[in-house]
Amino acid sequence: MTETPSPPHSPHIEDALRLNSQALRAIAERRADEACRLLRTALDLDPMLLPAWLNLATAQRLAGDIHGALETVDGALRIEPLAFRSLLMKATLLETLGRRRAAAQAYGNALTQQPDEAHLDDGTRRAIAHARDFRARHTAELEDFLSRHAAGPKGSSSAEARRMNGFAEHLLDKRQRFRSEPTHFFYPGLPSIEFYDREEFPWLPEVEEATGDIQAELMAVLDDKVAAADLEPYMQRSDTEPLEQWTELNKSLNWSAYHFAIYGRHFTKHRERCPKTAALLDRMPQPDIQNRCPASLYSILEPHTHIPAHNGVANFRLLCHLPLILPGNCRFRVGASVREWKMGEALVFDDSIEHEAWNDSDQRRAVFIFDIWHPYLSADERDYIRRTLTALDAFNAES
Repeated sequence: MTETPSPPHSPHIEDALRLNSQALRAIAERRADEACRLLRTALDLDPMLLPAWLNLATAQRLAGDIHGALETVDGALRIEPLAFRSLLMKATLLETLGRRRAAAQAYGNALTQQPDEAHLDDGTRRAIAHARDFRARHTAELEDFLSRHAAGPKGSSSAEARRMNGFAEHLLDKRQRFRSEPTHFFYPGLPSIEFYDREEFPWLPEVEEATGDIQAELMAVLDDKVAAADLEPYMQRSDTEPLEQWTELNKSLNWSAYHFAIYGRHFTKHRERCPKTAALLDRMPQPDIQNRCPASLYSILEPHTHIPAHNGVANFRLLCHLPLILPGNCRFRVGASVREWKMGEALVFDDSIEHEAWNDSDQRRAVFIFDIWHPYLSADERDYIRRTLTALDAFNAES
């Protein structure tokens, strides 16, 4: 119950508020009929007085008129469709009427508008906890029902299975929706896929077969003090740039890189030191844009280090990860999908979708990373992107 008014109001607002206060006392004393009479009079004076609508519904519920209370709450929602308390009351009334499916949906609607619990009374917090529990039980029942009546067909491809699973998880509110949101260059018409399916990349087995050779070259770098001195912080922002989530990792070797190429510049010395890694890169469909691409590196994450959530610069390229040192207790999230790397298994993902990584172990973790053209781009589109970004850089270089 509440006495807080909601604008706009009629010139009779003071009289309506007085009647609302009298009705609250009547409700507290369980004089439901009197409270209903007072509140209807208050709403005749000021139909926009939202607390009177909710208090009327409370009085009707006290009188046993659950259907009437539900109609009254709908009146409140016509005034403020997203009012949390109105949505929560509607859900509880539907539950009382035994309309469990509709109540679950209504509880879900209410929870989307939930205010900070620190500012709520104990009764409302208990109601929120009940709403979450009711919604969770409904979701579990629905998931079980769907698994028995709408299971995916056997023999589906991995891409089909991924899409079907994603559809079901979104339906069950078990999966947050993430989209491709590159920080700089968005090419329209490309799908927002977190981890791509292996069949998209016929060269992937070749990468995985080279795991041992690439591991050996990485270890040779790490074991040589002179070569290891070429490791540099992956994140190197100017002190005048906003660091935001990068404060702890900026200019830190907790996340270091041994580059083979970055911003289109090749590291000849590193390529010569790791010839098998370099030869593999030369066979990959990497983008080649002056001052932009390709990019390739050994990415080293020290123990108990977290790479915070971020988005890549462009969606016209994807990234390939090949794990090289896996101490365990390492994980990787892209969008709503969290995976653990497996030795000998490469992952291709869209880094323009929000992603982050953790090394929660006591040892360093290393991954070989390189970019590739998005496989859905035609040769003409790749050429257009290449020419457009080259022209952009030339334009920006003019004084």
